[in-house]
Amino acid sequence: MKRRVNETKFQIQWGDTDRAGIVYYPNYYKWFDLAGHNFFRSIEMSPKYLEEEKKIIIPLLEAKCSFEKPLYYDDEVIVYTHVEELKTKTIQFHHEVYCGEKRTGYGYEIRAWTSIEGVGFKAVPIPENIKRLLMGN
Repeated sequence: MKRRVNETKFQIQWGDTDRAGIVYYPNYYKWFDLAGHNFFRSIEMSPKYLEEEKKIIIPLLEAKCSFEKPLYYDDEVIVYTHVEELKTKTIQFHHEVYCGEKRTGYGYEIRAWTSIEGVGFKAVPIPENIKRLLMGN
């Protein structure tokens, strides 16, 4: 089965590094967030569209990252993102960060498909047509 993979490309900025000139680790979580949002944009369902038109937000429930190699100022990076698991109300994104041929880190995010209609927020089932789009079917 072919799965949808999205690529988020960028260059490491000076402000992303610590005093030693190495990327400061919380930036990986920032990039995972960006890559997850870009994944939705790639299927023409930007988070803004979801919120304004569908009354759905996709809050983060859990995130984890493993770091393998350092990144430095001016490195060109690609984050590869795919849906690892879809449950009734949650989506697990898998992210891999590469600089050239070297994987520098990987991890995941779990997000809830959450309605903002009515009072408060409530996790709701992900529609089947959206599941197919997320998986690349």
